[in-house]
Amino acid sequence: MRAGAHGRAMVPATFAALALAAISCGPPTIKPVSNPDPGTACPGGSSVWSLEVLDRRAEREASEKVVALLRDSIVKSFPGCTWKEAGAAGVPSISIEIVRFAAPFDQATWNGAADWTVLARTADGRTLTEFEAEYEVERPNYRGSNNEKEALQEVYGEALKKTLAGLRAVPPSP
Repeated sequence: MRAGAHGRAMVPATFAALALAAISCGPPTIKPVSNPDPGTACPGGSSVWSLEVLDRRAEREASEKVVALLRDSIVKSFPGCTWKEAGAAGVPSISIEIVRFAAPFDQATWNGAADWTVLARTADGRTLTEFEAEYEVERPNYRGSNNEKEALQEVYGEALKKTLAGLRAVPPSP
């Protein structure tokens, strides 16, 4: 073991640097996106909804973060709604199943993709709407940029726009 300038071993410092590097690995943090529309306080004219976001991806890296990101963006985009947990009795429901959300690196390109299914139902279980929200992007590997994060942020924002447009078009339930 080599001693540093002050006579201390350098191994603990090296170990600490490696541990910090390992902790900082993982998927990049994506910012929530909200887009409230004053003309549509809540989907389908109902002021109370239950919301369920499920991660159905094959590789569920950072699943809790991804689910929370989408849930928070939906909730903040409809600030006039009261949101209940999934399965709440007597209220209409929105269920979102995330199928893809990743940006793998392949041959000098980041291939970002967001894909989820949205299902809105009445309190008695009748389908009001069902649609896919998806978006893909190919991003070159630019120097000095967090390309994975930027690809994910772009596909997330575009898929969320489609989600919000679909939810704003939900017909009133009888």
